[in-house]
Amino acid sequence: MDSLIIKNVRIVDPEKDIIENGSVFIRDGKFSQPFEPDSDTAVIDGEGLSAAPGLIDLHVHLRDPGQTEKEDVLSGCRAAAAGGVTQLLAMPNTIPSVDSPETVRYILEKAKDADAGVHVVGAITKGLCGHEATDIDALFKEGISALSDDGVPVLDTSIMVRAMKKAKQLGIPVTAHCEDPFLAGGKVNEGEVSEALGVKGMPAAAEDAGTAREIALAESYGLPVHICHVSTRTSAAMIRDAKKRGVAVTAETAPHYLMLTERELLRRDADYRMNPPLRTERDRLAMIEALCDGTIDAIATDHAPHTPQEKADFVKAPNGSIGMETSFAAAYTVLVEGGYMSETELLRKMSTEPARILHTYGGTLKEGQPADLMLYKKEKWTVNPEKLHGRSKNTPFKGLELSAKVKLTVYCGRIVFNEL
Repeated sequence: MDSLIIKNVRIVDPEKDIIENGSVFIRDGKFSQPFEPDSDTAVIDGEGLSAAPGLIDLHVHLRDPGQTEKEDVLSGCRAAAAGGVTQLLAMPNTIPSVDSPETVRYILEKAKDADAGVHVVGAITKGLCGHEATDIDALFKEGISALSDDGVPVLDTSIMVRAMKKAKQLGIPVTAHCEDPFLAGGKVNEGEVSEALGVKGMPAAAEDAGTAREIALAESYGLPVHICHVSTRTSAAMIRDAKKRGVAVTAETAPHYLMLTERELLRRDADYRMNPPLRTERDRLAMIEALCDGTIDAIATDHAPHTPQEKADFVKAPNGSIGMETSFAAAYTVLVEGGYMSETELLRKMSTEPARILHTYGGTLKEGQPADLMLYKKEKWTVNPEKLHGRSKNTPFKGLELSAKVKLTVYCGRIVFNEL
């Protein structure tokens, strides 16, 4: 297929903040001016469908190398495509971690055949241990797009500052997992639910203390930082205040923090355990407010696959849940159906803003740009883990009815998912 026309479609353009009916033209992998179809042109009737830029997920664990029984580059990108995600940021807590040029090279080479664009995050410290700095220049030369020790905070603050300075010099973001390790370590949010379950809780203060440190570094040194998976109202308030002071801080939250609360843990089902943990209803509403007022810039998934065997024991199971295939549908259900924001505003949080933070293309339908696109439909569907496209099935949205469904995904002009 050299070219594609999607006709009679409802076009949702977050960059221009407009919704209009028309046709989308794609030729040679890029959005194009209108043209007449020929024998090599695929034509799709988009009646009843909406077209929007492909999503960009700033927080994904592909588990490759080292834990490919959970996910790998190719299976993760299949799940991404099924959720309308056309670019993703792959976190460095693989085995081995992404602390060497060889590991960066391995991931990017494998990603050449994937159904989504993979941006690799380089580790800030060797083995993500927080004490010994990696060779950032060598990682950057091999093709990393960001820096992080995601999953754990960078323990040595001076190393974190050096990484932030180097990232600014190289023009790539630092993404920070904000957590005080001396307060962290619990299984669920500390409070009534942890007490009812009889398990150790993780206080909101653990996240808040980490967030405060990274904001302080950004402000004191005049350096940008991106705060990962915000889940507490206090962290959101600190980010809001920092932005008002002109601090170069950006932030993301995840769909599960918008839709679910700690009450889900009363099921004693480890698919609802992640880090940061699901918080209170007050925190959930604070995340929605922070998205709506611009405090939180983006919605990312923290897609973290695990096997059913690992998740079988509620207390011993590792943290994490999958999310790419349901991210748009869940966010649409909460935010658009809930009346909090428009479709264009939601898509800015999931495409245009992530592109800006990552310094990559995307979030646009502009002529000449790489043709990353999703078609979706407003329809009710129930999440069945067994029908999801990734290797692992540990979704916290199982059994929930969502209000929008991705039907087709185009990555660089190539159809990579089609459920029409």
